[in-house]
Amino acid sequence: MGGFAGSHHTAVAKLEEKGHSRLICTCDPMAASFEALKDSLRFKERGVAVFDDYIEMLDTCAANLDFVILPTPINLHAQMHDAVTSRGIACYIEKPPTLDYAELERMITADKRSSKASVVGFNFIIEKPRLALKRRILDGEFGSIIRTALSAQWPRPSSYFSRNTWAGRLLIDDKILLDSCFGNAMAHFVHNMLFWAGSSDLFSWAKIASVKAELYRAHKIEGADTFFVEATTTSGASMRYALTHACAGQSSHLETVVCEKAELRYVVGSHIEIRWNDGRTERIALDQFDGLAENHLDYYRYFRGEADRPATTLTDCRPFIALNDLAYISSREITAIPQAFISGIRDEKEQKDYLNVNGMVPTIEQFLSKRIWPSSAGWNRSPSENIPLTELNQLDRIVRAMASATHETKA
Repeated sequence: MGGFAGSHHTAVAKLEEKGHSRLICTCDPMAASFEALKDSLRFKERGVAVFDDYIEMLDTCAANLDFVILPTPINLHAQMHDAVTSRGIACYIEKPPTLDYAELERMITADKRSSKASVVGFNFIIEKPRLALKRRILDGEFGSIIRTALSAQWPRPSSYFSRNTWAGRLLIDDKILLDSCFGNAMAHFVHNMLFWAGSSDLFSWAKIASVKAELYRAHKIEGADTFFVEATTTSGASMRYALTHACAGQSSHLETVVCEKAELRYVVGSHIEIRWNDGRTERIALDQFDGLAENHLDYYRYFRGEADRPATTLTDCRPFIALNDLAYISSREITAIPQAFISGIRDEKEQKDYLNVNGMVPTIEQFLSKRIWPSSAGWNRSPSENIPLTELNQLDRIVRAMASATHETKA
């Protein structure tokens, strides 16, 4: 019931009022501490059973459940999904389902035990303007995709990395976690880029051939807060990603798709801009989009037989997980950004402290437009190698070496 689960509870309560669904039960190991939530969402009046153990909840309520929502820490997704699907029930799994390619394969196998496929909560895939633009790409209106680019800056205060036991960690309980801006907080946008480049049908994602990456940290964390990644797809398209939490001010997320005849810019939450090579420009405003509620409704339609598939299945996550994992394998180290580049900024209104990397914006722009890596701009590391998909099995070894190196540096 804590953290992002509260957002699911609010969304489901509103949808229940409209007759779309009904919440049967919920669970939290600290259930007794959520009396205010229970009262505000009228659990008693709605007949919601509350448990402090999820296995007891499943054993008691399984016969009445269509699916179970897992808005829980990443490292708990696989074991909870296993418990749910072993009872023949599907899951709505918050993104990412896992960030370990081997664990994803086990989840894909486990999901076959349910009569319905689980969905992964990548919220933006079902936006109607996004789907309409993808259809135009598939119809060949813009010509073939040459390259894509994602620029994403989302300021996170230093307190963000101490909000729980797993934030910014590479490992937890000796298992691969890989919490980061790339794999978790801004995973929606990374997944979106793979969606744009998927060419087999509307709900398809690009397949990764190889990845080159440089991972950095400004915050004193185990993992990385800044990613520069370049991937090549099996169709030959180039994909570049520059994401960071080491910034201050307004957040920004820009998805760019460069095609033979036009450049498509999707400014998340704002508008679409199509710049044709012949000088024409199209601009399409994006309406307000409640991603969580809309994804619930989309999944309900699948259960009612009105849609033949969920928006994003576990199988659809393979390219995203491979891209994330190969970024670590390619980088081989998480480099501390030189202190001379970092400024501390206090937001007096929020009463929060931020770290801002001076020159981050031009560094991102140079990487995305000219392929100039931060290692060539004085960011204190040697260039990385391009790693093919066949090297995924190096993940465990390299991540453990990264974690060990981090702790040795702190010591």
